[in-house]
Amino acid sequence: MNLAELDQVFLRDLVKVSRQKLHHVKWVDRDGTARVTTFSQSEGSRINALARSLGIGQPELMRQAAHLPVAKPAERPPEV
Repeated sequence: MNLAELDQVFLRDLVKVSRQKLHHVKWVDRDGTARVTTFSQSEGSRINALARSLGIGQPELMRQAAHLPVAKPAERPPEV
């Protein structure tokens, strides 16, 4: 394949994730909308660890995460 190295890495990662078992979490967003979020195995493990450390379930973790403020992009120095 004649693609840039970054594009090849991107495609390999997509194939790798598509071969993994996916985990689905049903939760309710802060506006009351029912959501389903799909995680890869590694993301699911991390979600489980976070929820366990807080003593809550995955759906509650996702609901609380919906209230986290969006990170502001770093300011760029003024152009000269």
